[in-house]
Parts: sequence; structure tokens; C-alpha cells
Amino acid sequence: MTRSSEGLPKVRCVARARIPTTQGPDIFLHLYANNIDDKEHLAIVFGEDIRSRSLFQRRAGETQRDRMIRGAYVGKLYPGREVADEDDRLGLKLEFDRETGELIADSRSTWDGYDHDTLVRIHSECYTGETAWSARCDCGEQFDRAGRLIACEHEASTGIVGGSGHGVIVYLRQEGRGIGLGEKLKAYNLQDLGADTVQANLLLEHPVDGRDFSLGKAILIDLGIHNVRLLTNNPDKIAQIEQPPLINCVERVAMIPIHWSSEDAGIHSVEIEGYLTTKIERMGHLLQKPLKLHSKTTTTTTLNPA
Repeated sequence: MTRSSEGLPKVRCVARARIPTTQGPDIFLHLYANNIDDKEHLAIVFGEDIRSRSLFQRRAGETQRDRMIRGAYVGKLYPGREVADEDDRLGLKLEFDRETGELIADSRSTWDGYDHDTLVRIHSECYTGETAWSARCDCGEQFDRAGRLIACEHEASTGIVGGSGHGVIVYLRQEGRGIGLGEKLKAYNLQDLGADTVQANLLLEHPVDGRDFSLGKAILIDLGIHNVRLLTNNPDKIAQIEQPPLINCVERVAMIPIHWSSEDAGIHSVEIEGYLTTKIERMGHLLQKPLKLHSKTTTTTTLNPA
């Protein structure tokens, strides 16, 4: 486990691999172990030079091939490559502390998380929204959009400055705001019986939001990310991610629902309107409904700003 600031979980990156994507840039998927649960949390990293300190640290008795297999290599793998710490084709080489084996973060080969503001999304697992095409929530939409924003220079429709191919989506395995998939499905049934998302959790004797973002914070520290541009509407997430001087949230980048500004895109359903309204009115999310929603399925009313 890597050393982190007092009070934070200890995390260790177990493996990293390049993933070519259907959307354009390659990503580097990092799998993390930790000392507080047995779940496999992830970091989806845009940019080969954003490096996990725990993954890249040299270990006693390991070979260069061992390092390549777990993903602790610089540059790009190719058939016949023998050295993990140097890519002679790209002219990249890593340096390490001789006593501790820790990576020496040289800006020529490793992203400088103090010098750069890094676009980050702390995302909680949502099987229904990301895999089962659910129109009850906007989790899948936010996940996809975060990837597009990190990959691009700027978003033409909103003017949001993107990550230009550098950034991180920390993917935490805390389904249903921390209650798990089974309880989440029960909550959906309660919503069909008339409860909103807050009431449903309370009726099942769960907290409104039981998530803990400290693991995400520890993962960002391990990746050397310090100045964060956070993609979120959740004020609690902003407060939880701060860890001066190790992590500073220098900007909140709003995640406005796509269908609020585009009649032919995003999620259009009665359920999504109720879900977003509850987030604004009962959970304090930093959103304001537009005066006129481009919705084909619902009639809406103006709400006061959150």
C-alpha cells in the first residue's frame, strides 16, 4: 500500500493496461486494492504519462518483464520489448530513487499534477444507468460525457474547456449511493409506489447518500493529481475531495443534463425529471432547471434556483 495522508485509506494499484476505445483516444485502466474493503475500484486514466506511484515503484526481486506484465512501463508495449523502464523507440526513460525504488516524477515523462489543472470525475458505479439503459438516472450519461470532455480540447455546445487527452475518471464500486444493487432495486419499486429517491432510501432504513469519496481521493494522490477540475453538480463531493495541500479543487465543471439544452439528445423520461428535481430540491445539487425544458414526454414547471 502507498503512503497517503493521515486518515485516508491506503491504496495500491495492482495492474494497468492500455485500452483502445471506440471514442478515439486510448485509455489506461488501473485496478486498485485498498485496506478498507475487498472491492476492485478503478481509475480510468487518459494520458500515458499519468502514473500510479504504487504501481511504478520498483519491487525487490522483480524482472523488467514482471513490470511490463503488471503495466509498470513507459511508452508503448510492442512484440519483443524487453525493458519496462525505457522506451527507446519514443526516447522515454524513467528514473527511480535507489534506496526506496520510488518513481522520480520527471516532467519529461510524467504528468505534473501540480503544474497542470487536471480534469477529474469521481464516479460511483451504476449498473442500471451504465449497462441496463436506465432512464431513471443520468449516471450513464455523465460517465460517457466525462470521457468525451477529458478527451477533447473544448465542448463546442457549451464552451467547457476539456482535458485535451489528460484526465481521470475514478470509478468507485458503491452502487446505489452506497446501498448496493439489491437495495437499489427495492428503492426503485418504492419510487414506482410514489416515493422519491430520497424517501425510498430512508424507507429502506439507509442514509440518503452513504457514499465515501475518501478512496477516490487516495487514488488521485497515488496518481500524482493535485489540482483538480472536478466534473460534478454535487456540493458534498466537492467538500469531500479537498485535501490541502495534497489535493485542491480549483474548479467545479458543471454536468448539465444534455436534454435540458437539446430536444433530440439526452434522456427523456418522466422518471429522469423527478430524479433531477429531487437532486435539486432535497439534495442541494448545483443545478437550475431551465425555464423551458425540451422534453417530448413531460410538462414541466419553473423551479427556483438550487
